[in-house]
Amino acid sequence: MLKQGLQQKLLQKLSPQQIQFIKLLQLNTVDLQQRIDDELIENPALVKSEDEDAAAPLESDIKEAETADDGQEDNVSVEDYLTDETLDIKEYVNDDYDSEGFHLSDEGPDDDKKEMPLAETTSFHELLAEQFNAIAENEREQIMGNQIIGTIDDDGYLRRPLEAIQNDLAFSQNIEASIDELKTCLVKIQALEPAGIAATSLQECLLLQLKRKDHARDGVRIAEVLLRDYFDDFTKKHYEKLTRSLKITDEQLKDAIKVITHLNPKPGESVSDSKPQYITPDFILVENEGKLEVLLNSRNAPDLRISRSYMETLKAYDKTEKPGKELKQTVQFIKQKLDGAKWFIDSIKQRQNTLLMTMNAILQQQYAYFETGDETKMRPMILKDIAEKVGMDISTISRVANSKYVQTDFGTIPLKFFFSEGIATDDGEEVSSREVKRILKDAIEAEDKHKPLPDEKLMEILKDKGYNIARRTVAKYREQLNIPVARLRKEV
Repeated sequence: MLKQGLQQKLLQKLSPQQIQFIKLLQLNTVDLQQRIDDELIENPALVKSEDEDAAAPLESDIKEAETADDGQEDNVSVEDYLTDETLDIKEYVNDDYDSEGFHLSDEGPDDDKKEMPLAETTSFHELLAEQFNAIAENEREQIMGNQIIGTIDDDGYLRRPLEAIQNDLAFSQNIEASIDELKTCLVKIQALEPAGIAATSLQECLLLQLKRKDHARDGVRIAEVLLRDYFDDFTKKHYEKLTRSLKITDEQLKDAIKVITHLNPKPGESVSDSKPQYITPDFILVENEGKLEVLLNSRNAPDLRISRSYMETLKAYDKTEKPGKELKQTVQFIKQKLDGAKWFIDSIKQRQNTLLMTMNAILQQQYAYFETGDETKMRPMILKDIAEKVGMDISTISRVANSKYVQTDFGTIPLKFFFSEGIATDDGEEVSSREVKRILKDAIEAEDKHKPLPDEKLMEILKDKGYNIARRTVAKYREQLNIPVARLRKEV
């Protein structure tokens, strides 16, 4: 049975402009530049400042095109297409509007816009292929070897079984290769540079590197025995058991360990597989008359203007007595592109304001840290604290903090670094967990490596300093610092 009824629902929808702002907000400086380049390609109503011929005309030029309506129904004036309900060109005009057009840049005339050159590199897969092709006996072996090389992971390990590679060759290359043939190719690949490449495990990787060492040294010979016959005991640092089993002294064991620690556990990363990456800071911290200030990277303020040719098309349309349907569609297309340009420019301006407001709030909260760079002076701070300061939603602050960096006198630091939970001391003062981690790290660095401190002892050290935290919390912070348990920190 069908029934009709009324039902109220509370819905929250984002406008296209809001969605565009949110997407721009979460981009870092490098990604923003790419997004702007894409928008310039998609929307011809936007041009860069260097495109002088395409710059928007003055407001006086625009007004000349706005002639009176001649009373004909089909002759729609430019003003009709630029009403408040659609797009008012005057909204593009602000204090930054000069004789050449609209721009958003805060760069000075002397600012350089030089691109940083990037080194051209070769991946280790290409390096291996070149080496193997030079020693392959025939084309068949060359194809098999390149198939194995293409299967090697980025860290240099061969984790795919030879049986699977055998099937790959049969399907992709129509080659019926035996396992013995593949093993022969693998041995040749493992003899290439860098040493340790194409190993199937860490143990094999280290042993492959040791084979190329001078075995006249006691340390190299003992190291090879440790890795080949006592690998589990060695990784668990059962040093006393190893000295008894091998009948060696602590000094000999220490020499062997030194040889092993100089080996590369990830040989694939020794050859750069991509262009070097550079961090472009989104904010720059400067000192002005004794006070710290935050500046937005000038790359976040692109120099964008309205296309001159689009405005000239509007003027030409207005001078036409009886515009046809095709010309009307062209003007409507221009109006849509101008709408898009306006929204994009407004979104970038809103992004700039949001970034600065958020970073200034972080600066105020962590001012003591920014003055010295001392982590022990960091205050506990969560996303909610900054959101309340700037009057924005927590999700907005999260988008700002994500993948953004600030350049300081003591390094380029991600914004996420400044957010940490709070811990109450015995005096009732709330301190940042980063301060506790710094004290914990200092205590571990100062410990006797022959008798490293267990978590219980570290907990007592923190309690003596007024930080009353549980042992499991000490273990959690230690793991966050990538510090192993006491047994694995022990040295000979």
